[in-house]
Amino acid sequence: MNALASGQAPDRQRADLWLFRARLFKSRSTAARFIEAGGVRIERAGQVRRLERASAGVMTGDVLVFVRGADPVQVRVLSLGERRGPAAEARALYERLDRIETPPPEEG
Repeated sequence: MNALASGQAPDRQRADLWLFRARLFKSRSTAARFIEAGGVRIERAGQVRRLERASAGVMTGDVLVFVRGADPVQVRVLSLGERRGPAAEARALYERLDRIETPPPEEG
């Protein structure tokens, strides 16, 4: 019996589906092509590997790294999405790790 049939939340989700639901890609097929071209790395339990298939599973706690345009993107999966909802709902699925806030310089 799978997690959906038993009424439990799934513990993993397809990488292309998660990237689409988190609104990090405009379409699921674009996310799938990007993954299959070797553009996404995943860090789990201290090991980093390149995702080779769009059907590869992501779990909460995983860190995904990819480059979009010239900008590196690093996100930690906080939750698995059930749908592609509004932007605020999508932002709750992940934490950006590549944006480190630096304190303003002290004046004196």
